[in-house]
Amino acid sequence: MERTDQPRNRHAQPVRDLTKGPITRTLLLFSLPVMGGNALQSLNGSVNQFWVSHSLGVTAITAIGNANVVMMLMLGAIFGVSMAANILIGQSVGANDIPMVKKVMGTSITFFAGLALAVAALGYTLSPHILAMMGTPAESVAEAEAYLRIVFLAMPFLYFFTFLQMAQRGIGDSRTPFYFMLLAVVLDILLNPMLIRGLGPFPRLGIAGSATSTLLGQGTSLICLVILLYRRGSPLMLRPSELYLLKPDVEVMKTLVLRGLPMGMQILVVSGAAMVMIGFVNSYGAVTAAAYTAASQVWTYVQMPAMALGAAVSSMAAQNIGAGRWDRVSRIARSSVVSGLVITGAVAVVIYLLGDTVLHIFLPPGSVALPVARHINGIVLWSFVLFSVTFALSGVVRSTGAVWPPLVILIVSMFVIRIPFADLLIPRLGADAIWWSFPLGTITASTLTALYYFFGNWRQTHMLERRPPQGQSADVGMATPAMETDREERRSLANS
Repeated sequence: MERTDQPRNRHAQPVRDLTKGPITRTLLLFSLPVMGGNALQSLNGSVNQFWVSHSLGVTAITAIGNANVVMMLMLGAIFGVSMAANILIGQSVGANDIPMVKKVMGTSITFFAGLALAVAALGYTLSPHILAMMGTPAESVAEAEAYLRIVFLAMPFLYFFTFLQMAQRGIGDSRTPFYFMLLAVVLDILLNPMLIRGLGPFPRLGIAGSATSTLLGQGTSLICLVILLYRRGSPLMLRPSELYLLKPDVEVMKTLVLRGLPMGMQILVVSGAAMVMIGFVNSYGAVTAAAYTAASQVWTYVQMPAMALGAAVSSMAAQNIGAGRWDRVSRIARSSVVSGLVITGAVAVVIYLLGDTVLHIFLPPGSVALPVARHINGIVLWSFVLFSVTFALSGVVRSTGAVWPPLVILIVSMFVIRIPFADLLIPRLGADAIWWSFPLGTITASTLTALYYFFGNWRQTHMLERRPPQGQSADVGMATPAMETDREERRSLANS
């Protein structure tokens, strides 16, 4: 369903209206490409690990596991601002405010350019110190450093690719990001064994080849995506006459930072907790670390549907909030929770039924790490089904701009519950204390998120100061809400 009431170039790409139509069907169809993209990312990581494990051995697997934690930490640094931009774009589309979409894009591009270059330079320089802080096993340090340095060089491409994906979802387009993620993954998969083993004309780079293939895949796909969006006339792309918008808008920048910071910190909290947990795991040696890395790869497939629905919910709820359709927001929340539990639960059951077949993808047959990974999954895997509640409801509440309570909930579940539980009980339970801390943290996060959704004041929060929250008016109690008035004015101008 596409909007036809906003002024635009007749050749420009229309935006998709997520404020109409059946909720569950729209949510599922919108989330399918998102889930497909998440699946591709997980598949990409799995294939990379397959080639590394079968070509280079256990120490290389451990090196990738440690380096990937750092990579997720760095991506978390831009997740929040990307999500804040996604919500602003979604609300602006719902309010029929395409000029605001352009303004958000201009400010965001400038922000990401500076941040991406800074992260790449600092990360490349500080890679050895980062790995030392994580307690990376000595036998894996050299390979982890080689891998991580190239990952940091790829960060500008990863940053802009992630940002553009979220921005496109804000205008209701979840399919185009999927196609270009597919291109990036296909290139990465094809180049991976060639660069690791030095096949054909390619040099033998070892573990560095795995990271280099990611850099080439992401960079090529990003360039192709930008070219396509310009050819389509996407409202996300700035034309020469609009380059003045690259000068950051103070109000937009303030919103991106103040609202994006807590959302980005959610990923940083998760990644920071993962670094602490992998430090616990590393203390048990390379075999346990390899088993944990393999098991955590399986977990990504269980979480995938919930993560996709959470991303879809944020974009869908943001458009409905911008359009003032609060009646649909509650139905979106309910539909996403039920859908997430059913789909994620089904994936978990299938993985349990497949048993070691799934683990063989990440560990070679006969690996000493295989029984350890099986034991870890038996304790942890089921609990990720409950993350459906957390992802779905957090996606709804943050689409209004209520971003601090989900962060506090995450901190409590990770640093007040999960890590202390593992640390205190390791002397008594051994490594099992680490594995049991995962279900406990997940249950805590889901329970607190549900309580905040039902009893919190998130409906009274808003992203931009000029946009009043639900039920408030621009002037006095009898006036029409400013957002609705602005939307009607823009429609009148378009019709004239």
